[in-house]
Amino acid sequence: MITVLRAGLPLLQFPLLNVFPEIVHGVTTRHGGVSTGRWASLNLGWSVGDAPEAVAENRRRVYASLGLDPGRGAAGRQVHGTRVAVVGPDGPAGVSAPGTALPDTDALLTAVPGVGLLVIAGDCVPVLLWDPAQRVVGTVHAGWRGTVAGAVGQAVAAMAAHFGSRPGDVRAGIGPAIGPCCYEVDGPVLAPLRAAFPDDWAGLVQPREGDRALLDLWEANRRALLAAGLAPEHIDVAGLCTRCHRDQVYSERAEGRPAGRFGAVIALREGTGAA
Repeated sequence: MITVLRAGLPLLQFPLLNVFPEIVHGVTTRHGGVSTGRWASLNLGWSVGDAPEAVAENRRRVYASLGLDPGRGAAGRQVHGTRVAVVGPDGPAGVSAPGTALPDTDALLTAVPGVGLLVIAGDCVPVLLWDPAQRVVGTVHAGWRGTVAGAVGQAVAAMAAHFGSRPGDVRAGIGPAIGPCCYEVDGPVLAPLRAAFPDDWAGLVQPREGDRALLDLWEANRRALLAAGLAPEHIDVAGLCTRCHRDQVYSERAEGRPAGRFGAVIALREGTGAA
């Protein structure tokens, strides 16, 4: 990823997506906001104990840095599921005030210019999607449960069903998340993951003592995107471990609960729309 400064706010961006002038996107760090204490300073999560007015200002700053109106933004109440919401011109919700997010939603899609889709994370994988042919953007939240359930594949399938997207046209950015260096899990996680990825198992885990192993969520989601029909060259993996880089992004594994949340935003620029 590359770091850019927008309106004084540091943002991480995917080189793969940066070549498309039709979209704006960014992954936030923990810097540039107004939150204090354990949430310092750009926490985007409402439900981690931070002051709501600080979260609202942090979100406003993020959207302003991308030239977007947070009042037109959309976010879901993430529950580690696979529900995909299609956001139309009258459907934005969830960014500017607590309690307004789309219920039980871990993936969002829109073809409406100016609607910034937000996904937040603390160690889970945020994924950004972009179809330059149909001009559709999307976000996905994929922790281990969402990864096992096929969240990214469901989002790509919804792009095809609702907008006529061809998976081979879709680009994806797999954002910062806890990496295979640090994500140690045990049998209750490994068993469903093995069932979900029976042919890819060896490439996703590094065995440890007993029933424990290090899990590569980045690679699991990359392979899920490949299985959904994306081309390998159309997938950009940030490779930034949240636990190792707690100076840059929030990590609940590193900091304990409650930890702040960083986010990823993507939108079609105003003046563009469906092909």
